[in-house]
Amino acid sequence: MPDKDPREAWSDLGDYIREQRRQAELSVRKLADLANVSNPYLSQIERGLKRPSAEILQQIARALEVSSESLYVRAGILDEERESDLVATIRAQADLSTDQKQVLIRVYESFLLENDDR
Repeated sequence: MPDKDPREAWSDLGDYIREQRRQAELSVRKLADLANVSNPYLSQIERGLKRPSAEILQQIARALEVSSESLYVRAGILDEERESDLVATIRAQADLSTDQKQVLIRVYESFLLENDDR
């Protein structure tokens, strides 16, 4: 199967972010404030016109309270198969709060991204 056109991937990512924002009942301006990005920049990301960095995606994911890994996969930064057993194990831990799970997953994802940059 041929790889997806990068422009299509950015458009898909933007659609996903827009849908998550709407489900969270946030305006573009409010999400931009929460993610610490400019309103026009976020709008361009949602329309698939800009390619956000991993750091910006992490800020958006945090503001939307979604997994940054899900945004990384949609952006093509991580392969879908990389959803590891470790992430699944962390999510299954009943003795950890949601915030604790998110922190552990973010740390793990940051190590993966650091290793990919080498």
